[in-house]
Amino acid sequence: MDAETGSMSGGCPFTGGVRSLLGRTNKDWWPDALQLEILTQEGRAADPMGADFDYCEAFNAVDYAALKADLTALMTDSQDWWPADYGHYGPFFIRMAWHAAGTYRTGDGRGGAGSGQQRFAPLNSWPDNGNLDKARRLLWPIKKKYGKHISWADLFILTGNVAIESMGGPTFGFGGGRKDVFEPENVYWGTEELWVDQGAETRIIPDEGKAMDNPLAAIQMGLIYVNPEGPGGNPHDAEGMARDMRETFARMAMNDEETVALTAGGHAFGKAHGMVPPDQLSGSPESGALEMQGFGWATDDDQIAKGHITTSGIEGAWSNNPIKWGGDYFRLLFKYDYELVQSPAGANQWQPINQSEEDMAPDARDPNKKVPTMMTTADMALKRDPEYRKISERFRDDQAALDDAFARAWFKLCHRDMGPKARYLGPEVPAEELIWQDPVPAGSKPSDSDVSAFKSAILGSGLSVSELVKAAWASASTFRNSDNRGGANGARVRLAPQKDWAVNDPEELGKVLAKIDSLRGNLSMADAIVLAGAAAVEKAAKDGGFAVSVNVTTGRGDASEEQTDAESFEPLEPFADGFRNYLKTKASVKTEDMLVDRANLLGLSIPEMTALVGGMRALGAVSNHADHGSRIGVFTDRPGVLSNDFFVNLLDMGTRWKVVDESGDEEFVGTDRATGAEKWRATRTDLVFGSNSQLRAISEVYAEDTSKEKFVKDFVAAWTKVMDADRFDLTMAKYH
Repeated sequence: MDAETGSMSGGCPFTGGVRSLLGRTNKDWWPDALQLEILTQEGRAADPMGADFDYCEAFNAVDYAALKADLTALMTDSQDWWPADYGHYGPFFIRMAWHAAGTYRTGDGRGGAGSGQQRFAPLNSWPDNGNLDKARRLLWPIKKKYGKHISWADLFILTGNVAIESMGGPTFGFGGGRKDVFEPENVYWGTEELWVDQGAETRIIPDEGKAMDNPLAAIQMGLIYVNPEGPGGNPHDAEGMARDMRETFARMAMNDEETVALTAGGHAFGKAHGMVPPDQLSGSPESGALEMQGFGWATDDDQIAKGHITTSGIEGAWSNNPIKWGGDYFRLLFKYDYELVQSPAGANQWQPINQSEEDMAPDARDPNKKVPTMMTTADMALKRDPEYRKISERFRDDQAALDDAFARAWFKLCHRDMGPKARYLGPEVPAEELIWQDPVPAGSKPSDSDVSAFKSAILGSGLSVSELVKAAWASASTFRNSDNRGGANGARVRLAPQKDWAVNDPEELGKVLAKIDSLRGNLSMADAIVLAGAAAVEKAAKDGGFAVSVNVTTGRGDASEEQTDAESFEPLEPFADGFRNYLKTKASVKTEDMLVDRANLLGLSIPEMTALVGGMRALGAVSNHADHGSRIGVFTDRPGVLSNDFFVNLLDMGTRWKVVDESGDEEFVGTDRATGAEKWRATRTDLVFGSNSQLRAISEVYAEDTSKEKFVKDFVAAWTKVMDADRFDLTMAKYH
């Protein structure tokens, strides 16, 4: 896509009107809901398991075979309060797992199944997640039995795997280790005031020049992927349907083949539900009355017993064998012509013309009754779109190819947000290493003498503190704790596309990396880059009067180009990096909001963010790319010395600040109140530490005369945290 549209190809990720990075929040949707945030103030945790709970250790102790056996039995062990379609819960649980994982998006790595967020608002009440509250309740007896040994997050995905296997479908493996959280995560899901079932506008309208706002991936508010009835509910827009599918699945890290395999494989099982007009149902779980106990979309028990349930509004099965894996989905798709009909709930869907009885599906409640199968407009795209059709015809004619493609795509869907393979636990972790797992060869730990010799050599190389710090930051700060991608391990900063990102000052970075490479000896490049930064920070602290050790880990490996899916790293490119005072171009989101967002992805606290910004400015580690040059925000006369000068000079009442008019409120000049002489230049990211009351309070601590050493120690601790953020090869080693 065009970079100007804000697509994943590298354009501005914040299109449209000015907005908050959180968009619409739970408080907007449910203003009367019980607010618990007051109890998590001052660092109080919402997690009942406590800080000492080790979930990985608990998971490794689970009786895995017994757990899977219990899940297999549950598939056909129907409970009276929620009968199973066709006597088998498998399709229901596949949808639950799919929708738990399917919120993942590549733009910021957020979403996905990694923390069990489907239990909480807004996801628990999205229209596309209708009735999954019942699926989760069906799992409660098993969760209760195994307790701390299986998180909800892992249980959702494992249950989906068992469901597929119980119906004869192929799976590629399972990796555990997803730890639950116990409160909603703050994720930008969009700005729309309506959800898809309330008439929310579609996010791609080419005729109006409207593209989807990055990092979003779903086509309408309240959907996991696309509107199955067609773009904006239009079943006749075949080209638009394929376009929407291709865009939204690409933003969830899926190519055309994976999209076709997932669509066909998922729809090989079960049925859609649209037997009751939506206005006959109760509200969503989050808006339900107390006596509903978290249930939503309710109707009466007699209707449920008859299968008169509405979820998507579409009604019917895709296959004549809805609880058996096979090739019937593609066989029926291509065997028949289809006509547009409406479900009992009024949704648009496609029905085979003159379908033979043998190709019809059993009724969900009465196996002796036959009903027509159906296809959604999204399914029809696999036949209508030329590229999708080629893949679909190949899968129709080669069942083994479909088996393998679906198993791999399902595994990727469910594990894409887990990060490196080192984080996977359990007896079913595949041996094969996949390129989307960003593999890194095992490194070897260098000797203390090698590290010491390298540090001495790099400090005598003629490279400045600023250059070494910026190179190390460029390598490590790509880490995202959302999907655990990026980071210094692998030294991918020396490979495309990272080496060419404007934020990294490519010409300067190339010079620094070449010098590091020439001096590193037995060290890996990944270790050498981080150690060079550590040496620079130690020198800068010493020059400021404080002796510190920057104890970063070693033993990183170097990834090759063959181990790097360069295209998949493009979304990691920062549009803004407030730590380096970098902004590609003015956006609709405030620059300081983007700093907070990046700090969140790095797993930083407010004090850690503050210390890093102040320290990076003192070290002169700001981007050269911006028009304002390399000194903006560097409020010190001794750049390269690790000092608290940034905070001291920011809070100096002898300085008066005003906007540089041509900057559009992105650049400011600080002048001496007495003489009018220019003293400093600053960005919004700099001045927010004096403007925002909470950030000013922390800045005041670091500006105090008694806090000089504290600031240095806090900076070093936060710096080390970023440098080592991706060392899952070390932190997870004891569990393997």
